[in-house]
Amino acid sequence: MKILFIDSNHPILCETLLNAGHTCDLNYSWTKEDISNNIYQYDGIIIRSKIKITKEIIDKGKNLKFIARAGAGLENIDVAYAKKKGIVCLHAPEGNRDALAEHAIGMLLALFNNLCKANKEVREGEWLREENRGVELKGKTIGIIGYGNMGAAFSNLLRNFGVKVLAYDKYKSNFGDDFIIETSLNQIFENADILSLHAPLTTETQNLINDTFIRSFKKNIYIINTARGKCLNTADLVKNMQSGKVVGACLDVLEYEDLSFEKLEKNNLPAPFQYLINSEKVILSPHIAGWTAESNFKIASILAEKIKEEIKNI
Repeated sequence: MKILFIDSNHPILCETLLNAGHTCDLNYSWTKEDISNNIYQYDGIIIRSKIKITKEIIDKGKNLKFIARAGAGLENIDVAYAKKKGIVCLHAPEGNRDALAEHAIGMLLALFNNLCKANKEVREGEWLREENRGVELKGKTIGIIGYGNMGAAFSNLLRNFGVKVLAYDKYKSNFGDDFIIETSLNQIFENADILSLHAPLTTETQNLINDTFIRSFKKNIYIINTARGKCLNTADLVKNMQSGKVVGACLDVLEYEDLSFEKLEKNNLPAPFQYLINSEKVILSPHIAGWTAESNFKIASILAEKIKEEIKNI
């Protein structure tokens, strides 16, 4: 098959497909117009986050058999329309789930122990101990929303921290065990000290974490978002941080990111974001949960095998 790469990936992806006898065109500099005008030539396309594969592009891909995304989410592909056209959509969430889980744990521990603040102070010659007295994770109840690859990996890392884990997934059941308690959203509202979001971005989950949602929690809570920025309403988060309902937040993703996740429009950042960057109760990172050397390789190699297997069935 003839396969178009429009985003850079670990070389193992291209190498594996070449070794399987396929042709790989690496056209990373192509614009959306270039892709649209030339996609008819290809049997498959491999993307990350450069553009959205829309209905219009799919219609021009007369020979497309598959669309593969080297990453976890599929929100930049019109999956429903692709399936309607008989095009298979592939991704590789297994590849970065462990990296994301470690990152989420790291952010939470940094927040609980004031590590970013303390690191800065010591470098500036300040030795403040009482002011940086931390909070222990042990004994806390963590509510997980979304129990796919990411939610499961995060919960598995929590097993030795002495915490209670409540997990809710609208579309999955019978995943609980002697540690993971499969539960309802209401039970999470009632018991959780910490909320960690691991749901994909869909019409259902956009702005899921809003003022009403946050105020449904019985306790004051911490919020972790390593899913998608638009799942959480930033203005509502800030409102509840100001009131004390949200004690702290770990945010690897922001609703202000552009499609490619590669940058923020820094000249157009609203007041809620200004609050976040000036708050010592917030840990921020630039959408790098799951962004490790190991995950880069695993995503590419897993996706290559999925593509090879799918091609066998075509």
